Amino acid sequence: MIELRNLTKTFGDFMAVDHLNIKIETGEFFGLLGPNGAGKTTTISMLSTVLLPTEGEILINGYPLTRKNSEQKRKLSVITQEYSMRQDMTVSEVMEYQGRLYYMPKKVIREKTDALLEFAGLANYRKRVVRYLSGGMKRKLMICRGLMIDPEIMLLDEPTAGMDALSRRQMWGLLRQINDRDLTIVLTTHYMEEAESLCDRIALIDHGKLDTIDTPVNLIRELGAYAVDDIGADASIRSSFFKTREDAIRHLSTLGSQATLRNSTLEDVFVERIGSHLMRK
Repeated sequence: MIELRNLTKTFGDFMAVDHLNIKIETGEFFGLLGPNGAGKTTTISMLSTVLLPTEGEILINGYPLTRKNSEQKRKLSVITQEYSMRQDMTVSEVMEYQGRLYYMPKKVIREKTDALLEFAGLANYRKRVVRYLSGGMKRKLMICRGLMIDPEIMLLDEPTAGMDALSRRQMWGLLRQINDRDLTIVLTTHYMEEAESLCDRIALIDHGKLDTIDTPVNLIRELGAYAVDDIGADASIRSSFFKTREDAIRHLSTLGSQATLRNSTLEDVFVERIGSHLMRK
């Protein structure tokens, strides 16, 4: 279990993360969602010990996570937004280098490389130089490299940023398979559909503060499972949300021909809870 206790990070007078209290269960697929500047990446950076908290602490299975606690740090694997790999190495060389960093025997490196590349669909590209891989392949390779050490927790900061729709869906399938291995995953993403599809629970963060934590299903149900979009003369859209389909249809019947009925989504939750805050500020 990961526990954030009053986790706080300031940069001078700027409060990037404001006393977060979050518990993430073992084996959970957990999402951190928020607008740009909400503190998501800063939180991930503290979880990876790249940044140290100004206040508060992080516990992994009850033990404090610090830079000096190598046993706790080894339980974590971090996949960043950037392609943090040597571009002149081949796929196999990237995996071998990762294994050597952790003093793995050559035989173990070979066996794990074969298994992980097969698992991620990269087995036929082991001799290809990284710079000639597609963006989606590079992301998959970063995940394979991260799994090399058999982590208990994987931190994913915008893992599908810049991917096309097909590559993104392929990555979702890969992440589900990883999570099925009882690996705890903490995900930050700007794609609401991604969070809704993958995450067991999500935390909405706004200006470094926790807004709410719940399952995507519960958050959508709380907002209203059905949405009616009324398109105005100026092409603006005003959405209304309803608990039942009957109530939504009743409201729809009072509107013009441009109004439509649909199922509500996590994006609606985000816009209503976080977007409305931003508009008021």
